[in-house]
Formats: sequence, C-alpha cells, structure tokens
Amino acid sequence: MANPQMPFMDINQLMEQFKIPGVDLGAMMEARRKDIEALVAANQQAYEGMQKLGQRQAEMLRDAMAEWQGATAQMMSGQNPSAGAAKQAELGKQALERALANMRELAEMATTSQTQAWNLINQRFQENLEEFRRLAQPK
Repeated sequence: MANPQMPFMDINQLMEQFKIPGVDLGAMMEARRKDIEALVAANQQAYEGMQKLGQRQAEMLRDAMAEWQGATAQMMSGQNPSAGAAKQAELGKQALERALANMRELAEMATTSQTQAWNLINQRFQENLEEFRRLAQPK
C-alpha cells in the first residue's frame, strides 16, 4: 500500500498481474462498468416511477377525502330523505367510476415505469451481445 489515501490495491495493478494473452481486460472492465451504469439507470428509473406512483396515490386519496367531506356536509344539510337517497346513489356511482379510472391510471403509470426500466436493461443486454460477437470473431 504505497498510497495511504487508497487502502485497497489499485485495480489496474491487480489486472496487470493476471494478464491473459488475447484477452483485453480493459475492454472487459469497460463492459462491466457499462453494465453497472445500466443497472443504476434502471434502478433510478424504477425509483422515480414508484415515487410518481406514490405521489399520485396520495393526490387521489386527498381528492377522495375532500369529496367525501363535501358529500357528508351536503347530506347533513337537511334535504328530504328521498332527495338524499338519490344524491347518495349518484355519489356512489361517481365514486366507483372515479376509482376505476384511478386504478387504470395507476396501472398505466406502473407499466410505463417498468417498461422504461426494462428497456434500459434490454438495451445493455443487446450491447453485451454485440460486444461478445465482436470478441468471438477470429482476428
């Protein structure tokens, strides 16, 4: 350990010790670095998607609670019973339609986020295949 700032052996020095004829260790290290970058980007994409999903769920909950409070206030305002029952049925129908629309929106958000993360990983996989093809060709 010549450098006290770096407590671990320099990776380049370590790679020099295991030099294998015909194998470009630098290219292999670069490929693995790209793999890690792709995984980090995919994880970031998934994390951001989950954050957006959670934020949208919280918005939906706030909206539903506000509507529920408004509906409760209207019901308590002293309408006649038949008008109150009709209003309650209409509010129930609207709530069900809104819940279905919200579930559809959340599913689409989750699908989009997962697709974007998968595309990042798939792109790197395709790049790895191309790198392997190039390395496998005789020189």
